[in-house]
Amino acid sequence: MLYIAIIAAIIISYTLFQRKHKRALTQVILNDAQKKLLAQHIDFYNTLNETDKLYFEDKIEQFLDAVHIEGVELEVNDVDRLMVASSAVIPIFAFKGWSYRNVTNVLLYPDTFDEQYQFEGDSGRNIMGMVGSGYMNGQMILSRKALQKGFSKNSGAENTGIHEFVHLLDKVDGATDGIPEQLLPNEYIKPWVRMMHQEIRKIEEGKSDINPYAATNEAEFFAVVSEYFFEKPDKLQARHPELYDLLSKAFGQDPAAN
Repeated sequence: MLYIAIIAAIIISYTLFQRKHKRALTQVILNDAQKKLLAQHIDFYNTLNETDKLYFEDKIEQFLDAVHIEGVELEVNDVDRLMVASSAVIPIFAFKGWSYRNVTNVLLYPDTFDEQYQFEGDSGRNIMGMVGSGYMNGQMILSRKALQKGFSKNSGAENTGIHEFVHLLDKVDGATDGIPEQLLPNEYIKPWVRMMHQEIRKIEEGKSDINPYAATNEAEFFAVVSEYFFEKPDKLQARHPELYDLLSKAFGQDPAAN
């Protein structure tokens, strides 16, 4: 036991040394109050051991240093920033040295919005998040209300922030098509496509517990089931073991084991 404790101490000390070394390169450094907010609001963070928590904090700092988060008719606070950054970091947690190069700015709206980016009015405001294209390329819009709900204790299998950042991961290979070619080893691509279409048919037939929005198209399927994977991994593994296994290979994570 003493030997294990010494090894753990060495790993943590080395990680702390790396963090101090990065301070010259990273403008954003989390303070103790912000780390407490992470523990209060981000369940994923609480499942990590001490070394991985330090790594998660590093990735949060790097994201906040690279991506501007701006409020539209609202004042962005630390909880907002940490939830946005956590949404980004959770899917890429196993990808050492990986960072988002296809987003520079995140706009937080107070509530849901429509296709013209309007969040006021009585109808048509059903969009919780959107990855920009065209003149909005590099931009993401998130509903603060939806973002907060995704990290609440009663969110179910939904997390809008994770959903939108998975779209960005999907987009890395040049096509937002629900096929994570940059994430899955090549031999698993065909099984993924086959299983994806099978599950979409089940959703359309009302024979699946997966959010029906996943049947919209392949890109939405990948984003929706990724929410499920990170929010309710035990349930996904029990009800959709093949889907869970392929997502585990894609993200390099096994959240049901935590």
